[in-house]
Order: sequence, then C-alpha cells, then structure tokens
Amino acid sequence: MKKFKYYNISRYRKLRYSTNNFSKNPYIVFLPGFMSDIEGKKPKSFQSFANKNKIGFLAIEYSGHGKSSGKFIKGNISLWTDDAKKLIKKVVKKNKFLIIGSSMGAWIALNQFKSFKGQIIGMLGIGSAPEFLERLMWNKFSKKIKNEILEKGLTIVNHGVKTKYQYPISHQLIKDGRKNKVFSKKILKRVQISLFHGEKDEVVPVIFSKKVLSVFKNAKKKLVIVKKGDHSLSDSKSLKMMKNELSSIIKNIS
Repeated sequence: MKKFKYYNISRYRKLRYSTNNFSKNPYIVFLPGFMSDIEGKKPKSFQSFANKNKIGFLAIEYSGHGKSSGKFIKGNISLWTDDAKKLIKKVVKKNKFLIIGSSMGAWIALNQFKSFKGQIIGMLGIGSAPEFLERLMWNKFSKKIKNEILEKGLTIVNHGVKTKYQYPISHQLIKDGRKNKVFSKKILKRVQISLFHGEKDEVVPVIFSKKVLSVFKNAKKKLVIVKKGDHSLSDSKSLKMMKNELSSIIKNIS
C-alpha cells in the first residue's frame, strides 16, 4: 500500500489519506465508518483492486479519526462530510468516481451527491448506516443516558451484541446528525447502487440498506445479503464479492 499522505486544511488541521499513482477514470473513493481509519483490510483491498486495474484511488480519514488531526468528540457528520469533500476535490479533481461507504461512510457518501452529482457514477455500500445516531443510538438510549448527554454534553456507550463497540457520544454530534437527514430526500441521478449487508450484522439492521436503496429513484439498484456476514465484512470472501461487484459496475459504465 502506498505511503499515507497528509492534506493541510489549515495551519492546525491536517487530514490523512491514501492514494495511488494512477489518474485513470473512474476513481474509487473509500469512506470509512465511525471511529475507523484507513489501515484496515477494506481500504487496503480496494486500493490493491484499483492498482491492479490501473485506476485512481482515494481513501479518507476524517478529522479526529486515525492519524488525522482533531479531537473525535469535536467532530460530526457535517464536518466529516466537508473533510471528504475537500479531499475529493484535491485528489479526484474533475474525474468521475465510484464511491464506497462503509457503515457511517455510506451516510457521508450520500451527502457527497450534493457536491459531485455530475462525477459520481456509482456507489457501493457496506453495512450502510445513515442516520444511525438518532435511529440506533438516541432513540434507544435510556432516560439516564439521555440526561447525562444533555447535562454533561458527552457519554460513553456500548453498541453491538456479541461484539461490543465503545463510542463517545456528544450532544453536539446528535444534534448535527439531525441536520443531515438523508432518508427523506430523493436522489434522481441514474447510477449503479450496490449494497452489501451481513446476515449476522449485530450493529446495523439490514433495513438501513433497504432505506438507502429507496433514496435512489432512477438508479440501477442491488442489495446483497452476505450469508453469515458480520457488520464489517472484512473477511476474504466478502471482499472478493465486493471487488467482483466493482468490476461489474466499472465494466457497465465503460
């Protein structure tokens, strides 16, 4: 994998990202999930795919994630959407691209259609989780946890059943999520939308991927339920399925 790079947004802010030496259309843009980085199996696998096919690639680490600067608890969907927008403009420029969103990354990906509707030629979602802050967290929090967030501005929550994830959840994060609703909106662009969701996903229910499909009125849509798959879908079998789907999408738009 190519050495990571940093993009200085300001004197005090920099974002880490990964790219390759190819600039051929379509680029592949990978957006990771909540509290994730770009050192995992998925970004590495998708970059290898891009290298093999000699097409451009970009993987993004939002503010407060991985080794990008900033504190995680200061971040929110609006900021991370803007982080992705800035790096896409810098690296992808005016080229066409296929966007991959993993978990929360699918939420960030949907937000990019506002800025790049003429450039995005397809989307691949992995355990898609738009609007999870309200629907999977706030609405399910106990009164005690809600009061702690409202009074202290922050709490640490466990999410998941067998695999427990610990997340710091701030009041400003919840409020900002409400400003970034996507399920009530429609995207009219004719693109290929392929979503993968693990049958055994204990973090995000498959209904979220189905809701993502409903956002696209004119798209060619596909939902793949991965048998025995978890939320991450980072196993070799799942990665192979997704890379085959990328090949199919690229072939159909070439």
